[in-house]
Parts: sequence; C-alpha cells; structure tokens
Amino acid sequence: MELTLMKNAIKVMFLGFLLCSVMELQAQTANYDVIPQPQQVQLKGGPAFELTASTVIAYPDGNELMRRNAEFLREYIQKNTGLKLGLTTNPMRMNCINLSLNTSLKTGEEGYMLVVDDRGISLMAAAENGIFYGIQTLRKSLPIVRDAAQVVLPAVQITDAPRFGYRGIHLDVSRHFFDVDVVKQAIDMLALHNQNTFHWHLTDDQGWRVEIKRYPELTRYGSIRQRTVIGHNTPIYDNTPSGGYYTQAEMREVVEYAKERYITVIPEIDMPGHMMAVLACFPELGCTGGPYHVAEEWGIADDILCAGNEETFTFVENVLSELTEIFPSTYIHIGGDEAPRVRWQNCPKCQARIRQLGLTKDDEHSAEDKLQSYFMTRVEKFLNSKGRQIIGWDEILDGDPSPTATVMSWRGTAGGIKAAKAGHDVIMSPTTYAYLDYYQSDKTNREPLAIGGYLPVEKVYELDPMDQLSGDEQKHIIGVQANLWTEYIAHPEHLQYMYMPRVAAIAEVQWCQPANRNYDKFLAKLPKLVDVYQLLGWKYARHALPADYDHHDRSSLW
Repeated sequence: MELTLMKNAIKVMFLGFLLCSVMELQAQTANYDVIPQPQQVQLKGGPAFELTASTVIAYPDGNELMRRNAEFLREYIQKNTGLKLGLTTNPMRMNCINLSLNTSLKTGEEGYMLVVDDRGISLMAAAENGIFYGIQTLRKSLPIVRDAAQVVLPAVQITDAPRFGYRGIHLDVSRHFFDVDVVKQAIDMLALHNQNTFHWHLTDDQGWRVEIKRYPELTRYGSIRQRTVIGHNTPIYDNTPSGGYYTQAEMREVVEYAKERYITVIPEIDMPGHMMAVLACFPELGCTGGPYHVAEEWGIADDILCAGNEETFTFVENVLSELTEIFPSTYIHIGGDEAPRVRWQNCPKCQARIRQLGLTKDDEHSAEDKLQSYFMTRVEKFLNSKGRQIIGWDEILDGDPSPTATVMSWRGTAGGIKAAKAGHDVIMSPTTYAYLDYYQSDKTNREPLAIGGYLPVEKVYELDPMDQLSGDEQKHIIGVQANLWTEYIAHPEHLQYMYMPRVAAIAEVQWCQPANRNYDKFLAKLPKLVDVYQLLGWKYARHALPADYDHHDRSSLW
C-alpha cells in the first residue's frame, strides 16, 4: 500500500514537472499586446526570430545616448529572461538587435519603428528618445522566464508614436517625505509606462523639502513638523517629529537619473498659498507676522505670502534662482491653488498694493483675485527672464492671468476647457479621472487609508482630454497628468499600491489615439504588465485583474 502511494506521488510530481516545463516553453514566446498599445502592430506571419545568449545588441559608434539605450535593453532582457547579451558598434544583419537613428522616419521625435524577422530585430527612430520607447515595447513584449535558452519573437512590424508630448505623473513629497531611492523607483515606473514628465511637488504647508543655500532655515526648521494628525484631521496626533529634505546634490542626481530615461523633472514651489513651512521660518513674509508653525494638519491654511511686501518677491526670486540652477526644465510649476484671500483683505500692505495697481473688483473677480494674478504674473516674468515658463493650477484663471501661462486643470476639466478656449496651453489632470490618492475600491474598509473619493481603473481609462473642444482649441491640450498627494501615504509600498495599475490606464490615455483605446483589450493586457510589476517587486492593486490571476506572490495583496 505504502509503495503504491509512493509511486502515485512520484507520478504526480513528474506530471507536475512536465506541466511546468510545457508552460515554461509556452511562455517563451513574445507577445506584442502591451500597455500602452502601439499605434500599428502588423504581424507578418513569416519565420520568427530566436533570441538567444549569442544575440548581440548593436548601436551607433560614438553616440553615448544610444550606448545607454543599448545598456538599458540588455538590462531589461537579462531581468526578464536571464539571457545576457553582448553589445557591439558593428551592426549585423543576423542574430542582432540593431538600434539605429533614421531622421527620414515620419514618426516624430518620440516615435519608432520596430521590425522583427527571422534574421534579427531592427529598431529605428528619428531620435534617441524614440529608440527608448521602442525598447520599452520590446521589453514588455518579452516573456518573464527564468534562465531561458531562447525566446521566440514572432515576425512583426510595429510603427508607433505618442498622442501627447506631455505625459506626466506627479508625486507630492511635502506631506510625507520619500528618499532619493524611492523617487528613483517612481521614475523607473514612469519609464515603464512611456511617460516623459515627473512633476515633483517639493513644498507645502506641512514641509519644505528643497535645500536653498541662501536660506538654510528652510531645511533646518521648515522641513520638520513636530507632529502629524492621525486620520482625517481627528483630534489625535502622533506627537512624533516628521521631516526630511533633498540636498541640491541629491536633486541634481534625480534630474540626471530621469534624464537618462528621457524624463524631464518639473519642480513645484507652490505659492502664494501652501506656504506655512516658509512662514514658520520667516514670519515677516506673512500678512499678520505670526506666530506660525509648520502645519500639522491637512487642508488649506488662511495664512499665505503677503503680496504687498516687497521682501516676499525678493525671497521668491532668490529661491527660484537657486531652483533654476538645479532643474534645467523649461517649465517651473508655481502652484497658485487654494490661496484664500482673507488675510489680504485685511492687510494694509496688500490693500496698498491693490490701490497702487488700480485693481478693482468686477462681476467675476475681486480685487484680491486680481492681486493674485499680479503676484503670479510678476513671478512668471522673473522666470521668463531666466528662459523658463510657468505652469499653474487652474486657480490662476481667477483674475487676469498672463496669456503665456500654462494651466494645469485639476478641479475637473472645466478649467482646462476655459483655458484652452482662451488660448492657454493646458495639461489635463482632473480629480474626477486622475487623482490617484482616491480609493481604488468602493469597499473602503478593505483598503489602506486614502483622502476619500472613488477612482477605479476603469474611470481613469475613460478620461477624454479633448471633450467639448473644437479642432483649433484641441491643439492647446498639450498633455495629461495623474497626481498622487501623500497626506495619507507614508510608506513606499503604499505609494506603489496607489499608483499601480491605475498609472497603466493613464498611460494609454496619454499615448494612444482614441481609436486605439479599448478598455476590454486593456484589461486583457493588464496581467502581462502586472507580471513586470511582480518581477520588479512593486506592490499593486488587484481590483481590475481577472479572478484567476492567482499564480503569483500573494504578498501583492494589500
């Protein structure tokens, strides 16, 4: 009896081994159904290419960006398959992945053409960043297998280019600080999803995170709050100091890390509101003189920078002067949101400024609204003198905004529509579709704490950034961005969970033409992308995954 049981057990083990082996062999074929969906995928039906350890990656001699691209591709292939490929500057037609620049391609700077046949792989683009996005498609097409002997890539021609030139993801590090390694991980996430802009929200009422050498008080005191409210502004606090900031060297390191991945870092210094951390250090820059402290609760503070005080503008210009030395981005985000006017209404200096400028209320805006427009326009002119442009939240429309200001529409899409009709460039980032700090499930008792709301993957996918705009107005929608505010997000794993997989949905909104978007197809592709999350050790939410997606590490459940 025991012998029979033992034989049966051995048979079961052997059959299991065979099944796993068959599954492994099946998994060793590339699949071009990736996120974001390429614009054109034409399967050729001819002989496939067999990727093996003897395959090499060729790049143009003397081009450092292409060399780095080739290194990225080699890293990705090794991570996915275990195959470690060689690099060469001598293109070969057989058994080679050739990376090359071709300025005659009509795919734009970020587009590419990927051709696979039985002899090899050719990846062409007009510019190096186009090659990088083609590499991402190839990376996501590959199976994830351990120690593969070979990987089969079906013959194909993929022609691809993004819909929007601005494809952003935002991270707030002022409410809770995340170190450089976590920020780099967020940038890796952007690279995987074909995004090209990292909006870094660096300062707010609850903490100043930027080393400004002229004002060491900002990091000595303004970066630390003495305690943090527990939950949704309950009467209970943790009574634990919370702080952190980035040195200028660290910020330059992040900028360079992002640049290697063709991602631009746009810093945000929010003004004139959300400045309690500054006022705690320099109370003379407020309308009342304080005392002030770094905010310990969440929400909007009545105390903002004094717009009637010339020292305020001296401070702002000194800060931005150092900031522009660190961040080479064309855009600098200067906020402009949630700045109550109550202090300005009763401030002698602000009222004197209003009289000096001849500002008066009208049917739509108060004199104080127009004072904020003066504040933002004055800062914009300073940044323009340094060759930079501003982005502001859609509140900058409340008054008389500069026609050259780019508007980031967050209070729904109405602000963006209004701005586009007025001729402003617009980045759509509405709470209703793009705020990733909202709950991913309506069963909130099963979810980690969030600010509120309900934003499932399907809703993110439904964003139509061109809605209600004519053809001429649509040209002003330059991009789409998703935002993550961190009042209730204190740990990297929680951060990852809130991003993924909703960031994949926003990626298709940003990259794909409307005719190329299909939610059911997106859902069918999602498990393959989640396999990559698993490979990288990233936590993710499972709500949009099929019920049978259970063959991976269950630790990815929250």
